[in-house]
Amino acid sequence: MHAAIAGCFCAVLSLAAAAQTAAPRTLSQSEYRQRMRGMWLGQCIANWTGLQTEGRHRQPPFLTDADWGQPQPYTNGFPLEFKWFYNPWGADDDTDIEYVYQHLMTLHGTPLLSPAHIRDGWQEHINSFIWVSNARARDLMSRGVLPPATGYAAANQYRLAIDAQLTTEFFGMFAPGMPHVALRLADLPIRTTAAGHAAHASQFYVVLYSLATQADPSWDGRTTVIWLTQRAREYLPPTSKARDIVTLVLDDFLANPDPDDWERTRDLIDQHLRVNAAQNGYVYRGWTESSINFASGLLALLYGQGDYRRTVQIGTLSGWDSDNGTATMGGLLGLMLGYGGVMAQFNNGPRENYWISRTRDNMPDYTGPGDNYEDTFLMIADRALPIVRGVINSAGGRADDDHDVWLLPPALTAVTPLQANPLTREHARSANNTVRDAGGIVTASVVVGSGTGTPPSSRGRTDPAAFADGLETGFLGREENDSQRLFYTSQSKGVPPSGLVTLQVVYDRAVPLHAVRFVEGDHFTTSPAGGWFISAAVEALIGGEWTHIGDLEPASLDPDTPFQIFDLPAPGPGIEATGVRIIGAPGGGGLFVTCTELDALGPPAPDPATSYDINADGRVTIEDLYTWEQSPADLNGDGQADTQDRDLLLLAIRWREPADISPP
Repeated sequence: MHAAIAGCFCAVLSLAAAAQTAAPRTLSQSEYRQRMRGMWLGQCIANWTGLQTEGRHRQPPFLTDADWGQPQPYTNGFPLEFKWFYNPWGADDDTDIEYVYQHLMTLHGTPLLSPAHIRDGWQEHINSFIWVSNARARDLMSRGVLPPATGYAAANQYRLAIDAQLTTEFFGMFAPGMPHVALRLADLPIRTTAAGHAAHASQFYVVLYSLATQADPSWDGRTTVIWLTQRAREYLPPTSKARDIVTLVLDDFLANPDPDDWERTRDLIDQHLRVNAAQNGYVYRGWTESSINFASGLLALLYGQGDYRRTVQIGTLSGWDSDNGTATMGGLLGLMLGYGGVMAQFNNGPRENYWISRTRDNMPDYTGPGDNYEDTFLMIADRALPIVRGVINSAGGRADDDHDVWLLPPALTAVTPLQANPLTREHARSANNTVRDAGGIVTASVVVGSGTGTPPSSRGRTDPAAFADGLETGFLGREENDSQRLFYTSQSKGVPPSGLVTLQVVYDRAVPLHAVRFVEGDHFTTSPAGGWFISAAVEALIGGEWTHIGDLEPASLDPDTPFQIFDLPAPGPGIEATGVRIIGAPGGGGLFVTCTELDALGPPAPDPATSYDINADGRVTIEDLYTWEQSPADLNGDGQADTQDRDLLLLAIRWREPADISPP
């Protein structure tokens, strides 16, 4: 044994002591159980408190601190105050879809839900108490549409609404200290109902929840919420409206000489995102939109300065869809404070029974017959524990039933937060987007008949640019033009003598080709019926020649299911192409096809990962410590390679050893 390593073993701390010196990459399992329990309680109190003002104040006159504790015209004579005393807590759309997602993770034995898991789970459990984008996605699922198509611009006109922000933030809870993992778990649930900057806003919340355990416990509340906000912003592209909003709210908060004057920033939000939206390059989409509610949620977090009651109070008074951001921030602080910390906010403490059947169908009853609820927050947290353990272990950490201390995997330092964002990586695959991003030219064309009619806008648009605009595979987060969101249709254009319709995209430069993606548009059964191919071949322009890539099997071209996504793999690695096309026979009595996107996709970037296997030999052993000694590495993400990182590595190496073992 190397002498330096032997000395390290002699000095190694016990598991409990190492947990203290190596924080925040270690967590107490029992403590985290109470944190998750607190998340549910904190979110429910905030949700039901915020519901008092939901949708009531969409423009001036807004509420102010002076209105707290006072009856409002809509409160039936009761004062506007905290709702902490319900028993049971009724499910609401701020908590019940997350609840369904956790149920699906347990049911299917994986935290990474598939498109079919989500669609089938929604059809089984989510059939009422849903609105806007959630309702549209659910309608699409009834037609067989799978996520992420349910959140595509061409399919879901409400994809820029608030919905994903209030249904996916808790995925960060399952990946503590691992935002890149949390974003991967949340990616498909987010894109079930959101796109563009609304998806980025949802990601921001996921990152907040993942980072909830990572703030230095010696910091005060103000420092903590500023740190959380700044860290989460790093995961959003600089082009995104969501990132603009973070900067707008954060900068005004920091510049405000009065940390209690949150109304100043709320009025700025109203002016910037609603009153003067067009002058600022934005579109205001109403009181349930993502953007203005994202801003008001962040407002509550920052001006609340880590104080649970103040955060919930500000969120409730802020305006617009006031229960949603309030519930999200109440849950975040519940995850940070733990169950006891939330209980301490209120005299005698609220109950923790949960009534999921109020809004969701066919859910298990964990408490048995004879009561008016089906679950408790402690039971929910207990079922979440194995999910969190599994995520930590699969990500390269150490978590098991024999150790109350969990060792999180090393912090991600090899790539930037933006590079770790799965939407950024998805955008980089799309030739329709990356060619334009580089200043190149993307040309879309069709070969159809000689018809000149124009179908109604509800049936798409006839401009070929519609299927090469990159809207469905682009994630820069800029403000979107809803007039451009419609899919392409060949309705009224007829069919050429060959009987085949051709859709084609050509690039002014070669692009890497991993797969050709074809996404259908809508299908129509009323006259004229159509919108689908009954058979089709996919080709790529490789070396100046159109090369057959594959065929769409007739059995997969289901007339009853629109917006299907087909990815046909390239014939091998390292291939470059300058164009892609699809040639096929149209179906339906109207003999026309629709297309949401036709794109050349590059190879997917590998998911970022970290490991205590420093020497990359597939094992975590004493040899990794020797390698670390030769070239120290930052494992806890604090920007330094020091003894704390060394202690983390030692903890990983000795994980299965008894705490009192002595080296020879």
